[in-house]
Amino acid sequence: MTATDTGIIINNTDIYTTAVKKGQYPDTGLPEVAFVGKSNVGKSSLINAMLGRKRLARTSGTPGKTRTINFFHVEHKLYFADLPGYGYARISRSESEKWGEMVEGYLQDRPELKRIFLLVDIRHEPGNHDKMLYEWCQHYNLPFTLIATKSDKLKRSQIQKHTAMIRRAFGAAEPPVAFSSETREGRDKIWELILDSCGIDML
Repeated sequence: MTATDTGIIINNTDIYTTAVKKGQYPDTGLPEVAFVGKSNVGKSSLINAMLGRKRLARTSGTPGKTRTINFFHVEHKLYFADLPGYGYARISRSESEKWGEMVEGYLQDRPELKRIFLLVDIRHEPGNHDKMLYEWCQHYNLPFTLIATKSDKLKRSQIQKHTAMIRRAFGAAEPPVAFSSETREGRDKIWELILDSCGIDML
Protein backbone atom coordinates (compact mmCIF):
# COMPACT_ATOMS: atom_id res chain seq x y z
CA MET A 1 0.00 0.00 0.00
CA THR A 2 1.44 3.34 -1.03
CA ALA A 3 -0.16 6.71 -0.31
CA THR A 4 0.59 9.70 -2.49
CA ASP A 5 0.71 13.22 -1.10
CA THR A 6 -2.82 13.77 -2.47
CA GLY A 7 -4.19 11.04 -0.23
CA ILE A 8 -4.53 8.59 -3.09
CA ILE A 9 -3.70 5.10 -1.91
CA ILE A 10 -2.14 2.79 -4.49
CA ASN A 11 -2.71 -0.85 -3.55
CA ASN A 12 -2.68 -2.54 -6.93
CA THR A 13 -0.46 -1.71 -9.86
CA ASP A 14 1.52 -3.88 -12.24
CA ILE A 15 2.71 -4.04 -15.79
CA TYR A 16 -0.31 -5.23 -17.76
CA THR A 17 1.18 -5.75 -21.20
CA THR A 18 3.79 -4.56 -23.67
CA ALA A 19 2.77 -3.73 -27.22
CA VAL A 20 4.11 -2.68 -30.59
CA LYS A 21 0.81 -2.68 -32.49
CA LYS A 22 -2.89 -2.00 -32.00
CA GLY A 23 -3.96 -5.62 -31.56
CA GLN A 24 -1.76 -5.87 -28.46
CA TYR A 25 -3.22 -2.89 -26.60
CA PRO A 26 -5.43 -3.48 -23.53
CA ASP A 27 -9.03 -4.21 -24.57
CA THR A 28 -10.73 -3.51 -21.23
CA GLY A 29 -11.97 -0.04 -22.21
CA LEU A 30 -10.39 1.65 -19.19
CA PRO A 31 -9.05 5.20 -19.64
CA GLU A 32 -5.37 5.72 -20.37
CA VAL A 33 -2.78 8.47 -19.97
CA ALA A 34 0.47 8.41 -21.94
CA PHE A 35 3.95 9.61 -21.07
CA VAL A 36 6.24 10.53 -23.95
CA GLY A 37 9.58 12.32 -24.33
CA LYS A 38 13.11 11.94 -25.57
CA SER A 39 15.35 9.14 -24.34
CA ASN A 40 16.53 9.51 -20.72
CA VAL A 41 14.16 12.39 -19.96
CA GLY A 42 12.86 10.46 -16.94
CA LYS A 43 9.60 8.81 -18.03
CA SER A 44 10.16 5.60 -16.08
CA SER A 45 11.31 7.48 -12.99
CA LEU A 46 8.20 9.67 -13.16
CA ILE A 47 5.89 6.67 -13.46
CA ASN A 48 7.57 4.95 -10.51
CA ALA A 49 7.27 8.12 -8.43
CA MET A 50 3.62 8.63 -9.39
CA LEU A 51 2.77 5.09 -8.35
CA GLY A 52 4.97 5.02 -5.26
CA ARG A 53 7.11 2.20 -6.61
CA LYS A 54 10.86 1.92 -7.03
CA ARG A 55 11.30 -0.44 -9.94
CA LEU A 56 7.90 -1.04 -11.55
CA ALA A 57 8.87 0.86 -14.69
CA ARG A 58 12.42 -0.10 -15.55
CA THR A 59 14.89 2.75 -15.79
CA SER A 60 18.01 2.45 -17.90
CA GLY A 61 21.23 4.34 -18.36
CA THR A 62 21.20 3.29 -22.01
CA PRO A 63 19.21 5.77 -24.12
CA GLY A 64 16.85 4.28 -26.66
CA LYS A 65 16.59 0.93 -24.91
CA THR A 66 12.80 0.87 -24.56
CA ARG A 67 11.26 -0.15 -27.91
CA THR A 68 7.72 -1.05 -26.86
CA ILE A 69 4.69 0.68 -25.35
CA ASN A 70 4.43 -0.53 -21.77
CA PHE A 71 0.98 -0.42 -20.15
CA PHE A 72 0.71 -0.28 -16.35
CA HIS A 73 -2.59 -1.24 -14.74
CA VAL A 74 -3.42 1.13 -11.87
CA GLU A 75 -6.02 0.20 -9.25
CA HIS A 76 -8.11 -1.56 -11.92
CA LYS A 77 -9.27 1.92 -12.98
CA LEU A 78 -6.83 3.18 -15.60
CA TYR A 79 -3.59 2.54 -17.46
CA PHE A 80 -0.34 4.44 -17.62
CA ALA A 81 1.23 4.04 -21.07
CA ASP A 82 5.01 4.43 -21.12
CA LEU A 83 6.01 5.23 -24.70
CA PRO A 84 9.53 4.61 -26.03
CA GLY A 85 11.86 7.57 -26.04
CA TYR A 86 12.72 9.42 -29.21
CA GLY A 87 15.62 11.42 -30.57
CA TYR A 88 18.46 9.02 -29.72
CA ALA A 89 21.13 9.48 -32.38
CA ARG A 90 22.50 5.92 -32.35
CA ILE A 91 19.34 4.17 -33.47
CA SER A 92 19.03 3.55 -37.18
CA ARG A 93 16.73 5.48 -39.48
CA SER A 94 14.54 2.41 -39.93
CA GLU A 95 14.18 2.06 -36.16
CA SER A 96 13.31 5.75 -35.91
CA GLU A 97 10.63 5.30 -38.57
CA LYS A 98 9.22 2.31 -36.69
CA TRP A 99 9.08 4.45 -33.55
CA GLY A 100 7.14 7.11 -35.43
CA GLU A 101 4.65 4.65 -36.86
CA MET A 102 4.08 2.91 -33.53
CA VAL A 103 3.80 6.00 -31.35
CA GLU A 104 1.81 8.14 -33.76
CA GLY A 105 -0.50 5.22 -34.45
CA TYR A 106 -1.18 4.87 -30.74
CA LEU A 107 -1.58 8.58 -29.99
CA GLN A 108 -3.76 9.34 -32.98
CA ASP A 109 -6.11 6.36 -32.94
CA ARG A 110 -6.76 5.41 -29.32
CA PRO A 111 -10.20 6.40 -27.96
CA GLU A 112 -9.19 5.32 -24.44
CA LEU A 113 -6.34 7.86 -24.37
CA LYS A 114 -7.47 10.81 -22.27
CA ARG A 115 -4.27 12.87 -21.87
CA ILE A 116 -0.68 12.93 -23.09
CA PHE A 117 2.13 14.08 -20.82
CA LEU A 118 5.01 15.46 -22.90
CA LEU A 119 8.19 15.36 -20.83
CA VAL A 120 11.18 17.64 -21.33
CA ASP A 121 14.32 18.14 -19.23
CA ILE A 122 13.92 21.35 -17.23
CA ARG A 123 17.64 22.13 -17.61
CA HIS A 124 17.63 22.37 -21.39
CA GLU A 125 15.75 24.16 -24.12
CA PRO A 126 13.38 21.79 -25.98
CA GLY A 127 14.84 20.17 -29.09
CA ASN A 128 13.37 19.75 -32.56
CA HIS A 129 11.78 16.38 -31.73
CA ASP A 130 10.07 17.89 -28.68
CA LYS A 131 8.71 20.78 -30.73
CA MET A 132 7.52 18.47 -33.51
CA LEU A 133 5.55 16.33 -31.06
CA TYR A 134 4.12 19.44 -29.38
CA GLU A 135 2.93 20.76 -32.75
CA TRP A 136 1.65 17.31 -33.71
CA CYS A 137 -0.52 17.14 -30.56
CA GLN A 138 -1.84 20.60 -31.30
CA HIS A 139 -2.58 19.76 -34.93
CA TYR A 140 -4.64 16.71 -33.99
CA ASN A 141 -6.26 18.53 -31.04
CA LEU A 142 -5.01 15.97 -28.53
CA PRO A 143 -5.21 16.91 -24.83
CA PHE A 144 -1.68 17.18 -23.48
CA THR A 145 0.36 18.72 -20.66
CA LEU A 146 4.02 19.72 -20.62
CA ILE A 147 6.10 18.30 -17.77
CA ALA A 148 9.57 19.66 -16.96
CA THR A 149 11.43 16.80 -15.30
CA LYS A 150 14.47 16.73 -13.01
CA SER A 151 13.60 19.96 -11.20
CA ASP A 152 15.76 18.81 -8.27
CA LYS A 153 18.81 19.35 -10.50
CA LEU A 154 18.24 23.12 -10.30
CA LYS A 155 18.29 25.58 -7.44
CA ARG A 156 14.83 26.61 -6.30
CA SER A 157 15.50 30.12 -7.55
CA GLN A 158 16.16 28.79 -11.08
CA ILE A 159 12.99 26.75 -11.58
CA GLN A 160 10.66 29.59 -12.58
CA LYS A 161 13.24 30.95 -15.03
CA HIS A 162 13.66 27.57 -16.71
CA THR A 163 9.94 26.77 -16.91
CA ALA A 164 9.41 30.19 -18.50
CA MET A 165 12.17 29.40 -21.00
CA ILE A 166 10.44 26.14 -21.95
CA ARG A 167 7.07 27.86 -22.29
CA ARG A 168 8.56 30.43 -24.66
CA ALA A 169 10.33 27.75 -26.70
CA PHE A 170 7.02 25.99 -27.35
CA GLY A 171 4.95 29.16 -27.56
CA ALA A 172 2.75 27.58 -24.89
CA ALA A 173 0.01 29.45 -23.07
CA GLU A 174 1.19 28.12 -19.70
CA PRO A 175 4.55 27.01 -18.28
CA PRO A 176 5.17 23.27 -17.81
CA VAL A 177 4.58 21.48 -14.53
CA ALA A 178 7.96 21.22 -12.76
CA PHE A 179 8.51 17.65 -11.58
CA SER A 180 11.12 15.73 -9.62
CA SER A 181 11.11 11.98 -9.04
CA GLU A 182 13.43 12.60 -6.08
CA THR A 183 11.46 15.26 -4.17
CA ARG A 184 8.02 14.39 -5.66
CA GLU A 185 7.52 18.04 -6.66
CA GLY A 186 4.64 18.26 -9.11
CA ARG A 187 3.19 14.83 -8.33
CA ASP A 188 -0.01 16.18 -6.78
CA LYS A 189 -0.66 18.42 -9.79
CA ILE A 190 -0.12 15.59 -12.26
CA TRP A 191 -2.46 13.30 -10.31
CA GLU A 192 -5.12 16.01 -10.37
CA LEU A 193 -4.78 16.26 -14.14
CA ILE A 194 -4.96 12.48 -14.53
CA LEU A 195 -8.08 12.06 -12.40
CA ASP A 196 -9.82 15.01 -14.02
CA SER A 197 -8.95 13.85 -17.55
CA CYS A 198 -10.05 10.28 -16.90
CA GLY A 199 -13.15 11.22 -14.92
CA ILE A 200 -12.31 8.89 -12.07
CA ASP A 201 -11.95 9.09 -8.30
CA MET A 202 -9.18 7.20 -6.54
CA LEU A 203 -9.84 8.36 -2.97
